[in-house]
Amino acid sequence: MKIESVLIRNFRLLKDLKLDLEKDLSLVLGKNNSGKTSILSALDKFINQSENKKISADDFNLSYKEEIKNLIESSNELSEEDFNKDIQGITLRIIASYSDEDDFENISKLMMDLDPNNNYLILGYDYSMHFNEYQIFRSDFKAFKIDEKRKLNESIKKEKGKPENERKLYKEKGFDIFFKLYQDKYFRYKRKSIACDYTSRVILENKFIDLDNSSTKVNLKNVINFKYISARRNVTNKEADKTLSSQTSQIYERSEKNEEDSKSIEEFKETLIETDETLTNVYTTLFEKIVDKVGQFGGIKKGESVIKVISSLERRELLKGNTTVVYEHDASNSLPEFYNGLGYMNLISMIFEIEILLQEFKRAKDEKPADINLLFIEEPEAHTHPQMQYVFITNIQSLLEEGIIKGGCTNKKLQYIISTHSSHIVSNCKDFNAIKYLKKESQNSIKAKNLKDLEKDYLKAGEEKNYRFLKQYLTLNRSELFFADKAIFIEGDTERILLPAMMKKLDLEEALLADELELLSQNISIVEVGNYANIFERFINFIEVKSLVITDLDSVKRDFIRDNKGEIKKTKNGIDRQADFSCRVIEGQKTTNPTLNFFFPSLLFSDLLSKSVEEKRFLKESTWTNNKNGFLQIAFQIKDVKDYCPRSFEDAFFNIDENINFIKKNRSKFNGLKNMKLFYDTSKDAYDLGEKCIESKGSFAIDILLNSDENYTEWKIPAYIKQGLLWLRKEQI
Repeated sequence: MKIESVLIRNFRLLKDLKLDLEKDLSLVLGKNNSGKTSILSALDKFINQSENKKISADDFNLSYKEEIKNLIESSNELSEEDFNKDIQGITLRIIASYSDEDDFENISKLMMDLDPNNNYLILGYDYSMHFNEYQIFRSDFKAFKIDEKRKLNESIKKEKGKPENERKLYKEKGFDIFFKLYQDKYFRYKRKSIACDYTSRVILENKFIDLDNSSTKVNLKNVINFKYISARRNVTNKEADKTLSSQTSQIYERSEKNEEDSKSIEEFKETLIETDETLTNVYTTLFEKIVDKVGQFGGIKKGESVIKVISSLERRELLKGNTTVVYEHDASNSLPEFYNGLGYMNLISMIFEIEILLQEFKRAKDEKPADINLLFIEEPEAHTHPQMQYVFITNIQSLLEEGIIKGGCTNKKLQYIISTHSSHIVSNCKDFNAIKYLKKESQNSIKAKNLKDLEKDYLKAGEEKNYRFLKQYLTLNRSELFFADKAIFIEGDTERILLPAMMKKLDLEEALLADELELLSQNISIVEVGNYANIFERFINFIEVKSLVITDLDSVKRDFIRDNKGEIKKTKNGIDRQADFSCRVIEGQKTTNPTLNFFFPSLLFSDLLSKSVEEKRFLKESTWTNNKNGFLQIAFQIKDVKDYCPRSFEDAFFNIDENINFIKKNRSKFNGLKNMKLFYDTSKDAYDLGEKCIESKGSFAIDILLNSDENYTEWKIPAYIKQGLLWLRKEQI
């Protein structure tokens, strides 16, 4: 039996979230404040209901809380029929599937029909307001407002006559305060098994079994068992801390309950009995004097006040106080646990805690594990460096893939969710399709996306090769794209080396507007993709991150192929041979750039050159279409100075007089350039310099940085890059 999906409504940022789970690992990604912890809290508060885990007013989605406010403050009271049209509350729906191999003992009472084709079970958890509570809520709030008005009027009378700056008028409390104080009076928990139309995958909310009805007699804890490891772990490397040592007693306690390791446990018990006998003999001598003194006080009869001190070692208490975890420093020395780095302690503590929870999933000797076992590990990367994060995700899958194994019971599969914002964990995950990407749709709404749906999208378009490349590229190089707020896709070394300097330069030279932050203060990922940004277009749309693609015009013209003597080469049939040759933009007939050909298909080259900044901005619906409010901006060379349009970055850089003067001033220091005399030849234009003077693009970019002052004031950013960066700097699209 396994969970297919989790649906959460009206809980914090989770206005209407659907999270699909895999049969084993589901890796939940998302930037900070994207709802990862909210998913954990919703599962815990509903499945593990207790006095300490109640839903509070702060758990209500803000837009839903506003709906409640309007409902209560409205002058028109709803009828019971109108009130019951929608679910009024915070809800959790767990969609599970089962097979003939599963144990039906617990779930048989939850099944809504006997159709053999329907193998779905919907567990519903509500925290809702019913019609009677709605009426009481309205009445109580009305009385509350009257009382608040009375308090205000009384304070006005009391402060009357005082100077205005000395008055201390009562501040009326509104709906938010009332809701925070009394919300739990009007909302109550409800658990149910809900019917569904399995053919259309629609949940039939109005058809259910009330599991809180005493006559139902279903213990949901036998159906689903949820446990978690929080990101707020107690591990420190202070000398007084013995977190790891104390965890050994917990491991023993769980093992003792289900007696999986019965032989070792019996040996431990026998050893303790022998130790008790030895210590009792020692205690007889050690406490002899105090025992004699107690005996002197006598009693009603002889021997009544005679005491003995014996040894009675408690197994769990012994481990709790006397077990020390050490690590081997070398062949002859062991050091205490707190000598370890915090990262290692955190990793070891997690392994210990996972072992404790696995034992808890197994339960006591005479109990069966639950039908569904779900483990949530929150942000395992805390306190660990990248290499340890690689080790964790690689080994945790091997550790948990066996599931819940217990003698005398059918082995249960363990489903586990790992939430993270570590690119290192993502890049080393065995199953890339296990990724669930959380995207903030608005201030109060989060959407969960499955990476395997992106794969389907590529395959449907016949782009299996592109998806395979994307997966390899992200795994090896750029998993941080999942966690970026914005992204820049560039061609090569030159842009990669110079872009951070350009971002700093632009921040210093261009005043910030009200909706802007400095580029270097923003979470921007820079990705080198050559001129193949088009391969990433589906991924860009998938993550919906504001993205800038900086690419080259790559203009070419059709011309004859000539030999060393300048003669036109011919085919065997005597036909003149032609090919596309790079050329100045003004001579260009088309572009060979795949990205430009993708986003501007069937467009004449001359028309491409006339596109405005807004006309290079895109939003994807069924296809990418021009939209001034789009989140994808294409930037390529434009006419800058001298009424000239460059072909490449180098061409654009050399077309600016300040940049030429900068190079001349430092000519002996530019190792990435050759043919320096051409910079003094007025018959040569920027295209000539770009074609004939670059020795190494990477070295040329480094030369620019090495010879600049700290604020890069001696050269200018090409116009097309500056336009793109200014658009990217804005917070709003």
